[in-house]
Amino acid sequence: MDYNWDWGVFLRSTGIGDEIYLDWFVAGLGWTVAVALAGWIFALLLGSLLGVLRTLPNRWLSGLATAYVELFRNVPLLVQLFIWYFLVPDLLPEPLELWFKQDLSPATSAYLSVVVCLGLFTAARVCEQVRTGIQALPRGQTAAALALGLRTGQIYRQVLLPQAFRIIIPPLTSEFLNIFKNSSVASLIGLMELLAQTKQTAEFSAHLFEAFTLATLIYFTLNMSLMLVMRRIEKKVAVPGLIAGGK
Repeated sequence: MDYNWDWGVFLRSTGIGDEIYLDWFVAGLGWTVAVALAGWIFALLLGSLLGVLRTLPNRWLSGLATAYVELFRNVPLLVQLFIWYFLVPDLLPEPLELWFKQDLSPATSAYLSVVVCLGLFTAARVCEQVRTGIQALPRGQTAAALALGLRTGQIYRQVLLPQAFRIIIPPLTSEFLNIFKNSSVASLIGLMELLAQTKQTAEFSAHLFEAFTLATLIYFTLNMSLMLVMRRIEKKVAVPGLIAGGK
C-alpha cells in the first residue's frame, strides 16, 4: 500500500484556538483514566461484597448475589450503557432527572453514566473471582476461626479475604485491564475519551492511520505498565504455600 506517513500531524493546529492534535489525545487519555479508575474502585468494592455474599450459607443472600451476577454478566455492555444513559434518568424522581439532564454538563452526565455502567458490569466479574478465591482456601481455616470464637464478619475480614485476594490478583489484573479497554464505549454517548478523540483527529486531519496507530500505542503502553505494576504487587504480597505463593 502506497501511503505517506506523517507523524508531524500531531503537532499541527486543530484550527480550534491554540490546540494541537496531540492535546486532544492527552485530554482523551485523561478521561479514559478517570473513567477506568472510578469504575474499577466501584467494581472492586461492590464485587468483593457480592463475592462474600455468594459464599455465605444464607440462601437468600447467596441467591441475590447469584442473580446479580447472571443479570449483569449476560447482558451486553453496550446495552447496559444505553440503559443507564438514556433510560434510567427518565425513571428518576423529577428533581434528580432535571439535575442530571439540565444542571450537569453533557460530559459530566456521560461520565457518571459510564462509570456506573462499567462499575456494575465489572463487579459481576470481580464477584466470581472473589468467590473462587474464598472457596479455594482450605475449609479447615474457617473451622479453626470458629473454634477461636471469631464471628462471621471477623472470619472474612481477618482470615479469608486477606488470603483470597492474594490468590486472585492475576485474574483481578485481567479485569483491571479490561475496564480500561471497555472504557472506549463511552465514546458512543459523547464522552471525549481516547477513542473518541482518535476518531475526531482522524476526521479533522485526514490522517486515519497515524491517529489509530498512536491510540493503539497509548492503550498498549498503558495496559503493559499496569500489568507490570500488578505483577510486582503479586510477588510482594505472595504467601508461600498458597496457590499464588510459589515455593
